[in-house]
Amino acid sequence: MRQLPEADRDAIRLAQDPQFPRWLEQITATGGCSHPIHLSGSTTTLDGTTGEVLHHYDTRHEPGERLLVRCRNRRATVCPACSRLHAGDTYHLVRAGLLGGKNVPETVLHRPRLFVTLTAPSFGVVHRAGERCHPRRDGGTCEHGRPRGCGTVHAPDDRLIGQPLCPDCYGYTQHVLWHAHSTKLWDRFVIDVRRRLASSAGLVQARFGEHARLSFARVAEYQKRAAVHIHAVVRLDGAAGPDTEPPAWGTPDLLTDAVRSSARRVVVRTTYSSAVGELALRWGTQTDIRPLRADADAPDDDAVAAYIAKYVTKGASETGAGLDHPLTTWADIDSAPVNAHVRALMRTCWRLGGLAEYEPLRLRAWAHTLGYRGHILTKSRAYSTTYAALRADRAHHVGGAEMPDAVTERRWRYAGSGHTPGAALIAAGVAEDLATNREITRDEIRRTVVGR
Repeated sequence: MRQLPEADRDAIRLAQDPQFPRWLEQITATGGCSHPIHLSGSTTTLDGTTGEVLHHYDTRHEPGERLLVRCRNRRATVCPACSRLHAGDTYHLVRAGLLGGKNVPETVLHRPRLFVTLTAPSFGVVHRAGERCHPRRDGGTCEHGRPRGCGTVHAPDDRLIGQPLCPDCYGYTQHVLWHAHSTKLWDRFVIDVRRRLASSAGLVQARFGEHARLSFARVAEYQKRAAVHIHAVVRLDGAAGPDTEPPAWGTPDLLTDAVRSSARRVVVRTTYSSAVGELALRWGTQTDIRPLRADADAPDDDAVAAYIAKYVTKGASETGAGLDHPLTTWADIDSAPVNAHVRALMRTCWRLGGLAEYEPLRLRAWAHTLGYRGHILTKSRAYSTTYAALRADRAHHVGGAEMPDAVTERRWRYAGSGHTPGAALIAAGVAEDLATNREITRDEIRRTVVGR
């Protein structure tokens, strides 16, 4: 036994425990969560009229007197099991806004809908793949003595892709401040789209909400150059949201024109700094707008939902654009497992975060995400369902029907988190088995559908 690795010894110890079957049931119920939350306490369900105890659950009878629940972390690098569940919820959330379902009428399928991609502007020349990088006939060097061009055809996995040709010429300050203001830039963009639509329809801008409503779901994705760009589904509804039809003037072409115009127009100005000045921040020139049509050659709605769901589960470390945990000191930046370009962005965050005028941006707290401090996925209230509603439906499905006129008393407290080495090994096996079973079931369903 002493010659076995620690994880193996711990797994054997767990397997010999008389309560191991119940512990394994808990691990399976969490889907093999990599970092479960430990709770201690009880739940008592009473008859609301008589006060009779209908059901009582207490963790005193559980292994270690604890109940394990999912950590719900969306990042696949942190918890593959919970990120897979989060991706599924995101898929259904986005899909419901495209095709209906989850209390959203199916008529949204025929509304004006767009799949929009907004990019960050250029902060400097970076290496790129797919063709000759940056060929220049005259050659030449920049003021720092580095070549202005690059004639190499980089492979897709080349580590140089996304790195600046000259780090000293690159606008690291502009890059970081654009990240810090990108959420505000999106808010301004949405407001301006509404204004463009109102103006095109001959309406007073303040009365747009009496005629139509703009709904959206957006996800942020880091590019190879470590700059965020936005994928968004944009939909035009009637004044009351998805339950009402948009006005006759609300056409896909009108919505497309408004989105394109707003992407060029909106600007956010930074707070003046004696060290930086005042910057005017805009979207990049590369804007992709694709209409989503129910009966035409256009991006498939299911594919769009899956595309957005895929990026929600990617952590910063997985995309190569930062870390999944905050930095606490300048020394943490030096030891971070990132490339030189990302490290320079982190250092820029830390330096700017020390200036009083940028204190509200909390750049040091968000240095691990390169200054970007928005949620990975956000949506407007009327777009579709919510994560909370999806989780409540799943809990109701697992827990069964609720008892009418019942009163539930809950007393819970946090008792820890994570796994021992052996438990982590077993949980990883459970998660892998569940994933394999899902793939087998999915293949069987595909074969059944094709056979029909």
